[in-house]
Amino acid sequence: MAMAVHSDKATEKLDRKRRREAALLKRQSRMKGLILLTGLAAVALLALAAAYAPKPKPVEFAYGELPVLGEANAPVKIVEFGDFKCPACRYFSEQIKPRLRRDYIDQGKAALYFMNHTIIGPDSFAAAMAGQSIYRQSNEAFWQFYDAIYRNQGAETVRWATEDFLVDLAKSEGLPVDYDKLRQDIASEAYAEEVNAHNEKAEAIVTGTPTLFINGVKFTDFSDYEALKKAIDKAAVKAAGQAP
Repeated sequence: MAMAVHSDKATEKLDRKRRREAALLKRQSRMKGLILLTGLAAVALLALAAAYAPKPKPVEFAYGELPVLGEANAPVKIVEFGDFKCPACRYFSEQIKPRLRRDYIDQGKAALYFMNHTIIGPDSFAAAMAGQSIYRQSNEAFWQFYDAIYRNQGAETVRWATEDFLVDLAKSEGLPVDYDKLRQDIASEAYAEEVNAHNEKAEAIVTGTPTLFINGVKFTDFSDYEALKKAIDKAAVKAAGQAP
């Protein structure tokens, strides 16, 4: 009889243990479900926040104060921040700009503007001085200078954009400018305020060169021409929708 009672107690103890384990598993399952639901809810909230968060406003530029290639009233305005010593900027000037000119600029669909971001060396600033001096004498001559200085670009680590180099380059290209004034402007840093203003704006919105802004919207993948075309086409559609 005593053995039977002991057996019943053992069975009851085992049952209680099983019930506790089952209850624990149930609680763990419920907790995992709550954690999963909480995680999904958090992801959904983040997605909603990203979808409805206000997009950054397009950057504003004083386009009338910048060198422009193309028609100033073109619906798409592309601003390039560049450094005349930058090898990637040379790539843009030689490989991307001609395609832009063919597909958009010469057709009046887009215009290209230039701003200095002199980040590589002291002679980056000297080259920018030359560019601003030439631009203030002739917008057309600036773009001749733009192509010529990249064609004749020296090593990034060498100081090559000297006063003599810049003036001699302008002469060899036959730029229609006053060479004495150009030399004087470089030596006196006549347009330092303009270049400094370019740099200040760049430092607030740019991390490298070249960086483009398409109707004020930042575009950094300058070497992907198909992506660039899509961005320009998108800007053109948006501009057309805003037109009266």
